[in-house]
Amino acid sequence: MNKVLNDAHILVTRPAHQADNLCRLIEEHGGIPIRFPTLNIVEPDGCFTIRQTLSALDSFQCVCFMSANAVDFALKANSGKIVRSKTVRFAAIGQATAQALKRAGLLVDLLPEDGYNSEGLLAMPQLQHVKGQKILIIRGEGGRDELANTLRSRGAQVEYLDVYKRVIPDIDVAPVLNLLAENKLDVITITSVEALQNLLTMLGKEKHKLLFAVPLVVISERIRNMAADMGFERINVTDSPSDTAIVETVILIGGE
Repeated sequence: MNKVLNDAHILVTRPAHQADNLCRLIEEHGGIPIRFPTLNIVEPDGCFTIRQTLSALDSFQCVCFMSANAVDFALKANSGKIVRSKTVRFAAIGQATAQALKRAGLLVDLLPEDGYNSEGLLAMPQLQHVKGQKILIIRGEGGRDELANTLRSRGAQVEYLDVYKRVIPDIDVAPVLNLLAENKLDVITITSVEALQNLLTMLGKEKHKLLFAVPLVVISERIRNMAADMGFERINVTDSPSDTAIVETVILIGGE
């Protein structure tokens, strides 16, 4: 394979348990992945409510899973099982979430063809006329409210089930600070607004000027806009949130 990245140092901020594939792809293209998780995904403080809600999914017409983590942590909290009736539809926000449901042996009824976000789900014909329906959104604590707010405006009764929470990892930041100081950090990859916010927090305000000059690869226009507001100067948006799309975008700017 063509080593087009020429030993470029690529910061990978995905949670540790989700970084392997992206790091492998970077290495295959000749880059040096720098593992620096800016989020840890952990269980919430109590699981009783999760188990109780998952045992009564037949009271909902639609259950929306907002990430692969939402699937995995729901399963973990419920002894590895999610039982659905024929009357409830399962919606996945994107391909990774759909694959997590399929690995669990669960049928995916709704999946956006593109636009793997809340807006993509909201554009689907099946979610246009939901007046009187009960819809459950399974997510992490503090997720976006766009999906719920819009579905409520369409007449649905919407409930949340938070099955995980995000925390800032306690890790050594010195290696990344050294790369910044030596002008050897070539690209930063970011897959959520919170990961970006945590990166700034973890490295400290005095390093922000150096960070803002490093090319940034993000997976949505929403993150691009937030990054621009923060002060990042060179922001690139991928075609999709997949690891392959991230690496393709990194190659465009990191192999120069």
